[in-house]
Amino acid sequence: MHSSTPPRAVSAVFDDPNLVAHAGLVPVMRLAERCGLSDLVTQKVKLTGTPNGAQAAGDAKISSIVAGMATGADSFDDLDVLRHGAMPALFAGIRAPSTLGTFLRAFAHGHALQLHAVHRRFLAALAAHTPLLPGSGEKAFIDVDSTHKRVYGRTKQGAEYGRFKGIRTLHPLIATVCTPHARPAASAWLNDVEDTSTHQDVVIIVGDPTSPRARRIHLANAWATWSFDRDDEVADAIGIAFDDITLK
Repeated sequence: MHSSTPPRAVSAVFDDPNLVAHAGLVPVMRLAERCGLSDLVTQKVKLTGTPNGAQAAGDAKISSIVAGMATGADSFDDLDVLRHGAMPALFAGIRAPSTLGTFLRAFAHGHALQLHAVHRRFLAALAAHTPLLPGSGEKAFIDVDSTHKRVYGRTKQGAEYGRFKGIRTLHPLIATVCTPHARPAASAWLNDVEDTSTHQDVVIIVGDPTSPRARRIHLANAWATWSFDRDDEVADAIGIAFDDITLK
């Protein structure tokens, strides 16, 4: 069996107002509501002084972005999937992609840290409401990896030219936690990591840096190592070695 119509004559449009392409998003967003995502955004994310109204309804905008990412969106235009078909009948407060783009472009580095605070608290609530990390009370593994994320635009705070020639990147440490029975979950994103190409002491803050309850991991005489393929300029693996570790 084969198609009787040439490919150029075939097109598919999802425009029926009574159909839903992502019905599985309903329990996902109900779980987000139960874990207090919108309330956390309202408490922690404060966009002030923006002339274009980007600060309004931050909870609805973050929820829209999270919902869009759950459907596979990886650009502002892709977030329009939330308005397809009968999606507006299932969800209230959906924002247009242009509105969400204006919102995110208003973020400075301090606002990103506010989102980190939301993420940490939401992850704890998610673990309390679901079996996210089964067995964590007995044994848990924490992995801290360095990475480079390319950015575009000259106004991106925290980005710099570094290991990759002519490419501006963010250079964060990403902490993940898992158990013998659970897949890794990202628990922290630490930006503005000092260059570890030479030996130096490194302090990793676990939790809100402004909180007296934040734990600090001190790595004495630490340095980073990279491994490469023979003809590849991109590192396959980055490791951090140290002489001693202290938890405070």
